[in-house]
Amino acid sequence: MPKRPLVIAFDVVETLFPLEPLGERLQHAGQPPELLRLWFARLLRDAFALTASGAYQSFAELAVGALRAVSDVSEDAAREVVAGFATLDPHPEVAEAMRMARDANVRIITLTNGSATTTSALLERAGLRGHVEQVVSVDAVRRWKPAPEPYRHAAAACAVPAERMALVAAHGWDTHGAHRAGLVTGWVSRLEGHWNDLFDPPDVTGPDLVSVVGALLALSEGADTSS
Repeated sequence: MPKRPLVIAFDVVETLFPLEPLGERLQHAGQPPELLRLWFARLLRDAFALTASGAYQSFAELAVGALRAVSDVSEDAAREVVAGFATLDPHPEVAEAMRMARDANVRIITLTNGSATTTSALLERAGLRGHVEQVVSVDAVRRWKPAPEPYRHAAAACAVPAERMALVAAHGWDTHGAHRAGLVTGWVSRLEGHWNDLFDPPDVTGPDLVSVVGALLALSEGADTSS
Protein backbone atom coordinates (compact mmCIF):
# COMPACT_ATOMS: atom_id res chain seq x y z
CA MET A 1 0.00 0.00 0.00
CA PRO A 2 1.34 3.48 -0.81
CA LYS A 3 2.37 5.60 2.17
CA ARG A 4 1.82 9.29 2.75
CA PRO A 5 4.76 11.00 1.05
CA LEU A 6 7.44 12.94 2.85
CA VAL A 7 8.11 14.91 -0.35
CA ILE A 8 5.82 15.83 -3.25
CA ALA A 9 7.51 16.39 -6.61
CA PHE A 10 5.37 18.41 -9.01
CA ASP A 11 5.82 18.08 -12.73
CA VAL A 12 5.91 21.57 -14.26
CA VAL A 13 4.82 21.89 -17.90
CA GLU A 14 1.04 21.39 -18.17
CA THR A 15 0.76 20.17 -14.57
CA LEU A 16 1.54 23.52 -12.94
CA PHE A 17 1.64 25.79 -16.00
CA PRO A 18 -0.78 25.32 -18.93
CA LEU A 19 0.56 25.69 -22.46
CA GLU A 20 -2.39 27.42 -24.12
CA PRO A 21 -0.87 30.95 -24.03
CA LEU A 22 1.85 29.74 -26.39
CA GLY A 23 -0.81 29.59 -29.10
CA GLU A 24 -0.61 33.39 -29.31
CA ARG A 25 3.14 33.22 -29.90
CA LEU A 26 2.58 30.69 -32.64
CA GLN A 27 0.09 33.05 -34.24
CA HIS A 28 2.60 35.90 -34.12
CA ALA A 29 5.04 33.59 -35.92
CA GLY A 30 2.48 33.08 -38.69
CA GLN A 31 1.31 29.66 -37.50
CA PRO A 32 -2.17 28.51 -36.45
CA PRO A 33 -2.60 28.37 -32.64
CA GLU A 34 -3.92 24.81 -32.94
CA LEU A 35 -0.42 23.73 -34.02
CA LEU A 36 0.46 23.83 -30.31
CA ARG A 37 -0.68 20.26 -29.58
CA LEU A 38 1.07 18.72 -32.59
CA TRP A 39 4.24 20.63 -31.76
CA PHE A 40 4.30 19.55 -28.12
CA ALA A 41 3.52 15.95 -29.03
CA ARG A 42 6.42 15.98 -31.52
CA LEU A 43 8.71 17.48 -28.88
CA LEU A 44 7.88 14.66 -26.45
CA ARG A 45 8.15 11.98 -29.13
CA ASP A 46 11.60 13.17 -30.16
CA ALA A 47 12.75 13.44 -26.54
CA PHE A 48 11.58 9.92 -25.77
CA ALA A 49 13.30 8.59 -28.90
CA LEU A 50 16.59 10.20 -27.93
CA THR A 51 16.35 8.87 -24.39
CA ALA A 52 15.52 5.35 -25.57
CA SER A 53 18.52 5.40 -27.93
CA GLY A 54 20.95 6.69 -25.30
CA ALA A 55 21.18 10.28 -26.60
CA TYR A 56 20.18 13.58 -24.99
CA GLN A 57 19.22 17.13 -25.88
CA SER A 58 17.93 19.93 -23.68
CA PHE A 59 14.29 20.96 -23.61
CA ALA A 60 14.94 24.22 -25.44
CA GLU A 61 16.83 22.62 -28.31
CA LEU A 62 14.25 19.87 -28.71
CA ALA A 63 11.41 22.41 -28.62
CA VAL A 64 13.03 24.49 -31.37
CA GLY A 65 13.76 21.44 -33.49
CA ALA A 66 10.27 20.02 -33.07
CA LEU A 67 8.62 23.32 -34.00
CA ARG A 68 10.70 23.66 -37.15
CA ALA A 69 9.84 20.05 -38.05
CA VAL A 70 6.08 20.70 -37.98
CA SER A 71 6.09 24.20 -39.51
CA ASP A 72 8.01 26.48 -41.84
CA VAL A 73 9.21 28.97 -39.20
CA SER A 74 12.79 30.20 -39.13
CA GLU A 75 15.13 29.24 -36.31
CA ASP A 76 14.92 32.77 -34.87
CA ALA A 77 11.11 32.69 -34.95
CA ALA A 78 11.09 29.24 -33.35
CA ARG A 79 13.34 30.43 -30.54
CA GLU A 80 11.04 33.40 -29.96
CA VAL A 81 8.08 31.03 -29.59
CA VAL A 82 10.03 28.72 -27.28
CA ALA A 83 11.00 31.71 -25.11
CA GLY A 84 7.32 31.87 -24.22
CA PHE A 85 7.76 28.89 -21.89
CA ALA A 86 9.33 31.35 -19.43
CA THR A 87 6.21 33.56 -19.43
CA LEU A 88 3.49 31.04 -18.60
CA ASP A 89 1.06 31.61 -15.74
CA PRO A 90 0.13 28.82 -13.30
CA HIS A 91 -3.19 27.06 -12.95
CA PRO A 92 -5.27 29.03 -10.42
CA GLU A 93 -5.13 26.42 -7.64
CA VAL A 94 -1.36 25.80 -7.65
CA ALA A 95 -0.61 28.04 -4.67
CA GLU A 96 -3.40 26.48 -2.60
CA ALA A 97 -2.19 22.94 -3.37
CA MET A 98 1.36 23.85 -2.38
CA ARG A 99 0.18 25.52 0.83
CA MET A 100 -1.78 22.39 1.74
CA ALA A 101 1.37 20.29 1.43
CA ARG A 102 3.51 22.76 3.35
CA ASP A 103 0.92 23.09 6.14
CA ALA A 104 1.01 19.28 6.46
CA ASN A 105 4.84 19.39 6.79
CA VAL A 106 5.31 17.71 3.42
CA ARG A 107 8.28 19.03 1.48
CA ILE A 108 7.85 20.27 -2.10
CA ILE A 109 10.12 20.08 -5.12
CA THR A 110 9.55 20.35 -8.84
CA LEU A 111 10.79 17.70 -11.26
CA THR A 112 10.86 18.84 -14.85
CA ASN A 113 12.02 17.85 -18.31
CA GLY A 114 12.71 21.58 -18.75
CA SER A 115 15.63 23.56 -17.44
CA ALA A 116 16.10 24.44 -13.77
CA THR A 117 16.76 28.06 -14.74
CA THR A 118 13.50 28.50 -16.67
CA THR A 119 11.50 26.65 -14.02
CA SER A 120 12.94 28.77 -11.21
CA ALA A 121 12.06 31.92 -13.15
CA LEU A 122 8.51 30.67 -13.73
CA LEU A 123 8.03 29.87 -10.05
CA GLU A 124 9.50 33.21 -8.98
CA ARG A 125 7.30 35.10 -11.44
CA ALA A 126 4.22 33.31 -10.10
CA GLY A 127 5.13 33.92 -6.45
CA LEU A 128 5.56 30.18 -5.84
CA ARG A 129 9.32 29.84 -5.41
CA GLY A 130 9.12 30.15 -1.63
CA HIS A 131 7.06 26.95 -1.43
CA VAL A 132 9.59 24.90 -3.40
CA GLU A 133 12.62 23.40 -1.68
CA GLN A 134 14.44 22.34 -4.85
CA VAL A 135 14.01 22.73 -8.60
CA VAL A 136 15.20 19.43 -10.09
CA SER A 137 15.77 19.07 -13.83
CA VAL A 138 16.46 16.04 -15.97
CA ASP A 139 19.54 17.94 -17.16
CA ALA A 140 21.26 16.57 -14.04
CA VAL A 141 21.03 12.97 -15.31
CA ARG A 142 20.67 13.67 -19.06
CA ARG A 143 17.70 11.35 -19.32
CA TRP A 144 14.13 12.52 -19.90
CA LYS A 145 11.21 11.33 -17.86
CA PRO A 146 9.69 8.72 -17.95
CA ALA A 147 13.08 6.96 -17.78
CA PRO A 148 13.71 5.89 -14.17
CA GLU A 149 16.85 7.94 -13.58
CA PRO A 150 15.20 11.38 -13.09
CA TYR A 151 12.76 10.08 -10.47
CA ARG A 152 15.45 8.24 -8.56
CA HIS A 153 17.73 11.26 -8.76
CA ALA A 154 14.99 13.45 -7.30
CA ALA A 155 14.50 11.11 -4.35
CA ALA A 156 18.24 10.94 -3.75
CA ALA A 157 18.50 14.75 -3.93
CA CYS A 158 15.91 14.95 -1.15
CA ALA A 159 17.52 12.11 0.85
CA VAL A 160 14.30 10.09 1.01
CA PRO A 161 13.51 6.59 -0.24
CA ALA A 162 11.72 6.57 -3.59
CA GLU A 163 8.59 5.10 -1.96
CA ARG A 164 8.30 8.18 0.32
CA MET A 165 8.29 10.65 -2.58
CA ALA A 166 5.17 11.32 -4.66
CA LEU A 167 5.08 12.60 -8.20
CA VAL A 168 2.08 14.72 -9.17
CA ALA A 169 1.60 15.04 -12.92
CA ALA A 170 -1.03 15.66 -15.58
CA HIS A 171 0.54 13.14 -17.96
CA GLY A 172 -0.19 9.43 -17.70
CA TRP A 173 3.21 8.52 -19.12
CA ASP A 174 4.88 10.54 -16.33
CA THR A 175 2.97 8.93 -13.48
CA HIS A 176 3.56 5.52 -15.07
CA GLY A 177 7.30 6.19 -15.18
CA ALA A 178 7.34 7.40 -11.59
CA HIS A 179 5.44 4.32 -10.42
CA ARG A 180 7.94 2.08 -12.23
CA ALA A 181 10.75 3.91 -10.42
CA GLY A 182 9.11 3.21 -7.05
CA LEU A 183 7.42 6.56 -6.32
CA VAL A 184 3.89 7.19 -5.07
CA THR A 185 1.88 8.78 -7.88
CA GLY A 186 -0.92 11.30 -8.23
CA TRP A 187 -2.55 11.93 -11.61
CA VAL A 188 -4.37 15.19 -12.39
CA SER A 189 -7.00 14.14 -14.91
CA ARG A 190 -8.07 17.50 -16.38
CA LEU A 191 -5.62 17.40 -19.29
CA GLU A 192 -6.05 13.86 -20.62
CA GLY A 193 -9.48 13.01 -19.26
CA HIS A 194 -9.24 9.22 -19.46
CA TRP A 195 -6.55 6.93 -18.08
CA ASN A 196 -4.69 4.64 -20.47
CA ASP A 197 -5.12 1.18 -18.93
CA LEU A 198 -1.84 0.01 -20.47
CA PHE A 199 -0.04 2.18 -17.89
CA ASP A 200 0.40 1.29 -14.23
CA PRO A 201 -2.51 2.99 -12.43
CA PRO A 202 -1.82 6.04 -10.27
CA ASP A 203 -2.14 5.76 -6.51
CA VAL A 204 -4.48 8.74 -6.36
CA THR A 205 -6.43 10.65 -9.02
CA GLY A 206 -8.29 13.94 -9.05
CA PRO A 207 -9.50 16.61 -11.44
CA ASP A 208 -7.12 19.28 -10.11
CA LEU A 209 -4.04 19.75 -7.97
CA VAL A 210 -5.89 20.46 -4.73
CA SER A 211 -7.83 17.21 -4.91
CA VAL A 212 -4.74 15.17 -5.79
CA VAL A 213 -2.62 16.69 -3.02
CA GLY A 214 -5.47 16.18 -0.57
CA ALA A 215 -5.70 12.50 -1.52
CA LEU A 216 -1.93 12.07 -1.09
CA LEU A 217 -2.05 13.69 2.34
CA ALA A 218 -4.88 11.31 3.31
CA LEU A 219 -2.69 8.24 2.72
CA SER A 220 -1.53 6.24 5.72
CA GLU A 221 1.57 7.61 7.43
CA GLY A 222 3.26 4.24 7.59
CA ALA A 223 6.68 3.82 9.12
CA ASP A 224 9.23 6.57 8.46
CA THR A 225 12.11 4.87 6.65
CA SER A 226 13.94 8.09 5.79
CA SER A 227 16.49 7.87 8.59
